[in-house]
Amino acid sequence: MRDVIVLGSTGSIGTQALDIVRDNPDRFRLVGLAAGRNRELAEAQAAEFGVENLVFGANDATRLVESTRADVVLNGITGAVGLAPTLAALKSGATLALANKESLIVGGSLVTSVAKQGQIVPVDSEHSALAQALLAGRHPEVAKLIVTASGGPFRGFTREQLATVTPEQASKHPTWNMGSVITTNSSTLVNKGLEVIEAHLLFDIPFDRIEVTVHPQSVVHSFVEFVDGSTMAQCSPPDMHLPIALGLDWPNRVPGATAPIDWSRAHEWTFAPLDDDVFPAVRLARQVGKAGATFPAVYNAANEVAVEAFNSGRIGFLDIVDTVTAVVEAHTAPADIDLDAVLAADAWARSEAESFVSKH
Repeated sequence: MRDVIVLGSTGSIGTQALDIVRDNPDRFRLVGLAAGRNRELAEAQAAEFGVENLVFGANDATRLVESTRADVVLNGITGAVGLAPTLAALKSGATLALANKESLIVGGSLVTSVAKQGQIVPVDSEHSALAQALLAGRHPEVAKLIVTASGGPFRGFTREQLATVTPEQASKHPTWNMGSVITTNSSTLVNKGLEVIEAHLLFDIPFDRIEVTVHPQSVVHSFVEFVDGSTMAQCSPPDMHLPIALGLDWPNRVPGATAPIDWSRAHEWTFAPLDDDVFPAVRLARQVGKAGATFPAVYNAANEVAVEAFNSGRIGFLDIVDTVTAVVEAHTAPADIDLDAVLAADAWARSEAESFVSKH
C-alpha cells in the first residue's frame, strides 16, 4: 500500500491519477490533495476519498508536502509554480511522480542535486516511455533518445498559415486531452522543446544525442537507440492513465491501467522529421538547454506570459515563440546559480516578456 499526495488534483493529470487510485484501493491510499481554483471539484474529491488534507494554491501545496508523510507525491501542477512543491517532495524522501516538467527545467541542477537515484519517476508519456525502454540496456550502451511528437493541430502548416490561427484552433489537440496551457504549448512545439530539456536532465544524455520525430498517431511514445543498432520503443494507445500508474507504483505495473493495442486490426504508424524552420521552438530549447544556468527558466517564464497573451487575444500565434526568443536573447545569466537566482530570472523574464508583448 502506497500513501499518495496528488498536487493539481482537479486538472487533467490529477483527475486521471484519482481514477488509478479509485480502481486500485489495495495499492494506493490518498492522503493529501492540492488544487487550484476548482474548489467544488476538489472538495468532492476529498469527500470521496476521505482525505482531510486538502489545500489550495502552490504555496499551501508545498506546506502540505512538508507536513504530510507520503510514499509518492504526484506533481501535476502546471507551470513554474510547481518548483517549490517538487523540491519539498524530494527533500521529504518520497518518490516524485513528475508531471510538472517545468519545475525540473526551471530548477535544473537545483532539482537534480537534491534527488536521490531513481527518486524522480517521469509521468510525461514520452519520458515514461524512455524510462521503460532504458531498462533494456545500460547507460553506456545508449546511443540516442528519440522523443516522439504528435505535431499538434498545425502539423504540415506553413508559417504563413500559422500567422492566422486562433486560440480556439490551438486548443484542439488531435490526440491528447490536456489543459489549455499544455495544449497551446503542444501547438507551438514549445512543449516538445521543454521535453528535450527534461530528457537531458532526467537521463543524463547530451543534447546532440536527443532527437525529435513527428508521429501523429501518438502510439509510439518514444524510442531508445542502443550502440549495437537496436531500437527499443514503448507503445500503447494515447492514454495518460498508463504513465500515471507507473509513476504511482514504479517500477511495478498496475494491471488494467489502460486498454492494450488491438493487434487484430491493421495499423499504420508514420514518422517524419520535425520542421525546425516552421516550428523553431525545439531548436531554441536546445540552445537554452545547452546554455544551462537560468536560461531554461527564462525560456519557460517568457513562454507562460506569451501563451496567456495569445489565449487572451493580445498577440498572434507566431508572436509566442518570437517573444520567447527575444527574451532569451536579452538575458544574461548570473555567475552563481541558486534558488533566489532562478526565481529572480523567472520574474525578470515575465516582466521582459510582458513588455515585449505590450510593444508588439
